[in-house]
Amino acid sequence: MIARAVDIRRPSLLQRMARQDSTVRRLDGLMLVAVAGLCVIGTLLVWSSTRTWAPGSTGLVKKHLLNEAVGAVMCGLVAMIDHRAMRAYAPLVYLMSLVGLGLVLTPLGATINGSHSWILLGGGFAVQPSEFAKVGLLLIVAMLLAQPAEGTDRPRMIDVTLALVAAVITIGLVMLQPDLGTAMVLAVITAAGLIISGVRKRLIALLMLVAGLGVFAVFYFQMLEPYQVARFTAFVDPSVDPRGVGYNSTQSLIAIGSGQLLGKGLLGGGQTTGRFVPEQHTDFIFTVAGEEFGFLGSVTVVMLLGIVLLRGLKIARECEDRFGTLVAGTIVCWFAFQTFINVGMTIGIMPITGLPLPFVSYGGTATFANLVAVGLLQAIKVRRRPFA
Repeated sequence: MIARAVDIRRPSLLQRMARQDSTVRRLDGLMLVAVAGLCVIGTLLVWSSTRTWAPGSTGLVKKHLLNEAVGAVMCGLVAMIDHRAMRAYAPLVYLMSLVGLGLVLTPLGATINGSHSWILLGGGFAVQPSEFAKVGLLLIVAMLLAQPAEGTDRPRMIDVTLALVAAVITIGLVMLQPDLGTAMVLAVITAAGLIISGVRKRLIALLMLVAGLGVFAVFYFQMLEPYQVARFTAFVDPSVDPRGVGYNSTQSLIAIGSGQLLGKGLLGGGQTTGRFVPEQHTDFIFTVAGEEFGFLGSVTVVMLLGIVLLRGLKIARECEDRFGTLVAGTIVCWFAFQTFINVGMTIGIMPITGLPLPFVSYGGTATFANLVAVGLLQAIKVRRRPFA
């Protein structure tokens, strides 16, 4: 008797992806669509703001697309890692970020736009270790604060102390560059981790007092660089020197206001084409959106960023693993703060600090760090339950 052949072929990749329990089906698709939309808009804005002065007819678009492609791969790789197992690697990631910050202070470091925070790699490429320091700090803070004290839902005091020490070391190295904007983001990451972990309100109040005294000391002892003092002066009164310290703020408001409701159209912005606003492809890219896409285009960018934040909050709220909740919640606070500062400084309600707009501004290391953070959120979404 001849036995019938049995089809034992393995299911195809598409078939495995279509299963209810597949990793792809459990990803947060809405967040990924919003991030992709922001990247597309950012690419168009980078093209518009760099085509008149960067080499080639496309400006820095090709390089920006390469950065986004590498960042997307990094995002996918991180999303495949079980975030609960990543807890064990948090100290290594943190130490590597400190090594990067330390190398900046050696002869390998380079100064760009007044901040000695870069390492030149050659071929027109550079890396900014302070961007990766955001990921390293949030992972070590989440790892330390994830284990509550016995019989409570609050972290142990020793772990809180270690988290603060880790933050002080990282912020201190960044301030030596100096990079006040990134230092502020790192401080927000630390504060968010402490608040989400449930530390006592008295400790939060004490830390806020210490932070306030630190800010006072920075100004009183004149620890800021001249260009940083000029930025705060322009924020207080942009009209004090419209052709000097107040130039950026004044031109930024002109660019955004000239776009009105619908904008002047892609490549049609006079302020952008004439390069009246410095660093319009990085720190001030929101002015390009305001001028060329108008109020509606600017609101679209903010709404897409809002979707990313809301989906991140949902991931943090639904995660049953304390470490995952801390990581997700801290990432949301990081993105929210940086978005508020960037948009705020372009419309005159915040001082200029040199922080890029997440997923939109041109930049390699910043793009990598942002997309790695999205990968972490996706990893938490896929595996949001604690170990059995």
